[in-house]
Amino acid sequence: MHLYLYAITRSDHPLRLDGLRAVGGVSGAPRAVTSGPLTGVVSPAPESLRPKRRDLAAHQEVQERLMADGAVLPMRFGLLAPDEVAVKSALDAKRAEYVRGLDELDATAEFNLKAARSQDDLLREVLTESDDARRLNERTRDGRGSHEDRVALGELVARQLGVRQQRLAEQVVGRLAGMARHKVVASPAGDDFLNASFLVERGRAEEFSQAARQLARGYGDGYDFRLRGPLPPYSFVA
Repeated sequence: MHLYLYAITRSDHPLRLDGLRAVGGVSGAPRAVTSGPLTGVVSPAPESLRPKRRDLAAHQEVQERLMADGAVLPMRFGLLAPDEVAVKSALDAKRAEYVRGLDELDATAEFNLKAARSQDDLLREVLTESDDARRLNERTRDGRGSHEDRVALGELVARQLGVRQQRLAEQVVGRLAGMARHKVVASPAGDDFLNASFLVERGRAEEFSQAARQLARGYGDGYDFRLRGPLPPYSFVA
């Protein structure tokens, strides 16, 4: 039977898995497959695996229960192995890498911060501070501007928005990075200008959360900051 893999831990890691649901609702609670210093936490794989809300929640619940007791290498949703032999072979093949990764993640958690800024606020800022943008905007609004002026205005505003959002992202990350062991900055989506993950020592988790909330308040109502954590350190697993 195929096995569903949740995480890799040390072989002496506490496994308080009673009462947790398995992904796919299959019978059989999550359990350990151990080889040497490493353990893979698995459950029987369901016949059909799709990222349903309940299964994503079950996946994360197992990881969070494990993370509460020490370092964990969390696996992405949907990772399967043919059987226990394959799990043990994978643990043996990358033993040194996995042990090193667990050492690096010991007593840490991930915090993810996303942020957006009101596009109207950004546009007003561009038109206030850029003489070229303001002049082109005035010409297009009073009817004197040509098609080329409108195109030039759109391109100028787009460039300015990008530059300002990048500067904002660097500013926010710079103010929080000193409280984290590592950081990963990903490409933001939608209206966000920031999508950053921070690897934070558990002893500083509350301090980091408070600093992020205080930073968000300082930027004001035109900004939307969303902080999630502590989370399994997905972004810091190679």
